[in-house]
Amino acid sequence: MRAIGIILAGGNNKRMKELSNKRAIAAMPIAGSFRAIDFSLSNMSNSHVQKVAVLTQYNSRSLNQHLSSSKWWDFGRKQGGLYTYTPTITAEHSDWFRGTADALYQNITFLKESHEPYVIIASGDGIYKLDYGKVLEFHIEKKADITVVVKTLDSGDDASRFGCVKMNDDQRIVDFEEKPLQTDANTISCGIYVIRRRHLIELLEQAHEEDRVDLVQDILVRYKNVKKIYGYKLNTYWANIASVESYYKTNMAFLRRDVRDFFFRQQPLIYTRLEDNPPAKYNPDSSVKNSLLASGCIINGTVENSILFRKVYVGNNCVIKNSIILNDVYIGDNTVIENCIVESRDTIRANTTYIGTPENIRIVIEKNDRYQM
Repeated sequence: MRAIGIILAGGNNKRMKELSNKRAIAAMPIAGSFRAIDFSLSNMSNSHVQKVAVLTQYNSRSLNQHLSSSKWWDFGRKQGGLYTYTPTITAEHSDWFRGTADALYQNITFLKESHEPYVIIASGDGIYKLDYGKVLEFHIEKKADITVVVKTLDSGDDASRFGCVKMNDDQRIVDFEEKPLQTDANTISCGIYVIRRRHLIELLEQAHEEDRVDLVQDILVRYKNVKKIYGYKLNTYWANIASVESYYKTNMAFLRRDVRDFFFRQQPLIYTRLEDNPPAKYNPDSSVKNSLLASGCIINGTVENSILFRKVYVGNNCVIKNSIILNDVYIGDNTVIENCIVESRDTIRANTTYIGTPENIRIVIEKNDRYQM
């Protein structure tokens, strides 16, 4: 592959509410055993991108732990490797990453010391499968300065929380608005870009001189009528988990057989860091319907239309419906949970009830001393 990869995984937003209090969005659990960043990393590996940098910042501890070994995604150090970069105090600067362009500029040495002619930039919160090699071929064929992977939303989906684009018949982007208040566009940017490495270095150095810090606003939007920016259409499943609603909806999509088969049965596969947990255990009084249960779970009650992550214990006579239970949660006897997301490493006391609605998913956090010394 004639490209290096960069995954932007340092951001945070208030739309994730309490779920992002102790982890980066790119580290959010997905589909029982995965994390959001696994999808971008797997796409890099499956596209034979051998040298990948992950730029982390906000609440990066669990994300850095997840990335502590490159072997899970088959990035060999002799051929390239997986590199994790956080903001660093130097003689030149002592700032956090102030934006996506600034994050790239603060790690511009990674770009300058690489030899591959192209760069693939992806976000760490996208759930999708994509052969970046096909995007690169499109980029070269169009003789583009920048290629943006775009997706046409279904009717009724809200496009205003994304970068909205309009293209001509040749797929050249003629208009680009970042999170407009109102728009009639239904084609959005997926946060995936291809650009020539030397060209990116020039743009980042120019942006730094002008104290511009955002990749979208200060490069894509600013140069939309100057640079040849094209849109590569993604026609398969894509989701972004930048809000509680979208996170819940994305996880629940994995209860559909077509989505599961697309990600986990059709080549190429999605990879993650494995843990040595026993298989899920279903005790005699348990009842499980249309749910995903990860390794290490022990089930005594009823689970319907739900996703349980690793090491979840469900007590006797419990009822869990339409909910997401994150890692290492203990649920006491006679508990009812519906339309909720239960935070990881939590203890739900016996005889309690938590009920949300499909329009207002409830986040459950019970502070307790189970792990205190």
